[in-house]
Amino acid sequence: MNTGSRLITPYDFDATATEVIDGVDLTGRRVVVTGGSGLGAETVRALAAAGAEVTVATRRPELAEPLVRELADVPAAGLVRAAALDLADLSSVDAFARAWRGPLDILVANAGIMALPERTVTDAGWEMQLATNFLGHFALAGALHGALHEAGSARIVVVSSGAHRWASFDFDDPHFERRPYDPWAAYGQSKTADVLFAVGARRWAVDGITANALSPGFILTNIQRHLDDDTLRAFGVMDEDGNLTPLPHYKTPAQGAATSVLLAASPLLDGVTGRYFEDNQEAEVARADAEGGGVAAHALDLAAADRLWEYAEDTVRAWSKAQ
Repeated sequence: MNTGSRLITPYDFDATATEVIDGVDLTGRRVVVTGGSGLGAETVRALAAAGAEVTVATRRPELAEPLVRELADVPAAGLVRAAALDLADLSSVDAFARAWRGPLDILVANAGIMALPERTVTDAGWEMQLATNFLGHFALAGALHGALHEAGSARIVVVSSGAHRWASFDFDDPHFERRPYDPWAAYGQSKTADVLFAVGARRWAVDGITANALSPGFILTNIQRHLDDDTLRAFGVMDEDGNLTPLPHYKTPAQGAATSVLLAASPLLDGVTGRYFEDNQEAEVARADAEGGGVAAHALDLAAADRLWEYAEDTVRAWSKAQ
């Protein structure tokens, strides 16, 4: 239901991906989920079990094959397949989009990387976290716009992070070419860009396409693979013997994927666009330096969203012309 302008749902922190769409029939709906492990795998499981046909778009499709086989044995589950997609390589993004046929009902921009210890750039010269977490997904959505429009009522779900509160988008130096590189500033900036992407996508509402962003919360998944042991111990999730143990405020992957699945398939989100959710609720605005949850005002700024959209379009277009 709506209370004022903020969307309130009956689901809380503990709800799982399956629970938030219990009773929803997705038979005949076609879905793309980027990233095939961790939260992505749980998102695929829930949507496929509800009847959706799901394509797992991932850099290494062979690693998604066990998930494909698992869901082939689930009664009434939709067909699941894996396809190659490297979000940091726009030729791969273009190839994936050109191979797509027919309408696309749901695009879940889930794949991501976090806190690369050293500045790393793509062949196009883009900072890797911004390229993977935002620019690649932006290019993918743009290339699939026709398929999303054809669906008649399509949704884009953008997996952001509470880390967006740490950094606004630096339009003067987005790729850390002049300012000192910081892993967390780069990650936070990319996640702010994800929220602004959903806000800027309001221009696609006329095409029957909505977009919303979310934070999945704290979950131990493969995204922490670039963190060293000292950092994991400082976070309190690794003991002296190297064992990973989630803290009480951490979620399971099935709980972490719940907000993604809610935004992707719940009828509660019909017609809702340009918002940011956490713990299965629309988030309230918080200060950029605030502890806890909430969405930073800089991530909802309409002018920044429009400026970012133009920047991303120009950046993708420049890459295409250079090929």
